Amino acid sequence: MSSRDCEPDDRPVAMVRPFPQHGQRIQVAYRELHLAVSGTPEQKQAVGPASLLARPWDPSTCQDPDLRSQLWAWLDEVVLWLNHEHTWDLAGTIPTCWPHHPHLVREIAVLADQRRRAALALSSDPLEDWHRYALPAFAERMRARLKTHCEEGHQAWPGRSRHTRATSQPERRAREDTYVVDLDSLQPLDRGTRRSAAATPPPRLGLVDLDTGEIKDD
Repeated sequence: MSSRDCEPDDRPVAMVRPFPQHGQRIQVAYRELHLAVSGTPEQKQAVGPASLLARPWDPSTCQDPDLRSQLWAWLDEVVLWLNHEHTWDLAGTIPTCWPHHPHLVREIAVLADQRRRAALALSSDPLEDWHRYALPAFAERMRARLKTHCEEGHQAWPGRSRHTRATSQPERRAREDTYVVDLDSLQPLDRGTRRSAAATPPPRLGLVDLDTGEIKDD
């Protein structure tokens, strides 16, 4: 190794790095969502039911493998960008094991989408809101949930045994029995009571003075 190899890199470095761009398949998903809201009737019909459209901020709705793959690649770049551009103290760094934490996966997807939308605005207000509210709130929740568990590498989920117990058949049956007891405690109205309630006219409130809010008789 020469002395030149040990010299620091003197190449110019930009003061700030651009927010990572997502892939073409994600762009198509966002376009479909836009058409579902603001498109013509023909365009809305072409994209199909809005409830079935993929929403990149909610990864579980992205069932297409290509879309899902591009989403993971985008979020990975976003995490690296966040740790470089918005983190100084190690306590605020998103751990590299974030894909093993479902709560982080979901929150990072939302944070990335909101940052993307803020960058598209024609004023700085949405980006200021992202800096002021979204990013600090995410960092605070992350610290509260992870604490120091993954500082030296990913740690097993502390709540795994409790979750396993909660999803076991005995625990499920115990909860279902409680639901049944609750339903049995509800006394259905007999036919006479129902007929009487249906025949009772609603109270007449009269006229309302729009200036004072006073209710006057008819």
